Amino acid sequence: MQLIVISHPDAIANEARLINQLFENGLTRFHLRKPGYDAGQTAGLLREIDEQYHHYIALHQHHIMTQDFGIKRLHYTEQHRVNTDPEKLDLIHQQGYILSTSVHDLATLYTLKCFDNAFLGPVFNSISKPGYQAKWSDSFSLDKQGIQLNVIALGGIDLSNLSKIKVMNFDGAAVLGTVWNNPDLAISNFKNLKQGLPS
Repeated sequence: MQLIVISHPDAIANEARLINQLFENGLTRFHLRKPGYDAGQTAGLLREIDEQYHHYIALHQHHIMTQDFGIKRLHYTEQHRVNTDPEKLDLIHQQGYILSTSVHDLATLYTLKCFDNAFLGPVFNSISKPGYQAKWSDSFSLDKQGIQLNVIALGGIDLSNLSKIKVMNFDGAAVLGTVWNNPDLAISNFKNLKQGLPS
């Protein structure tokens, strides 16, 4: 199963150093999501992340930077995906980019054509967004028939419920609050998640 870490949406102290340490400890999927960052701020953070890890990074904003940093992963928010011509998405995919997107309803999963991964959530009550409640019960199981991409569980995932993700038939888990709500524990919390990830 995939384990994906999403960046904190705001700046945090020693962020690049922590991101590098996550990679050093086995992270292979990192989503850089900084909705308030302009292109310069995003580029500045990327320059501080060791170049050998750039191919593990997916950009949520400022997709044009992929060529400058050797990044081949692009994430589309639901709105960005809806507003982008499907032919353009198909062309980007054909150029070798690995595409992911966010969805909030099951029906959309069956319509996505040129995406490799989809984040579906919130699966559990959100850790980083208090009041953002789970959309499905603990007994939910994803019917993968007809779905042609990896479906990644998002929302409220921590060590206590990580094993449920596989039972629910997801292909992986994306975490944010479990890692970043206490940056001092970011590395140890990630290592615990990695160790607890179902095979």
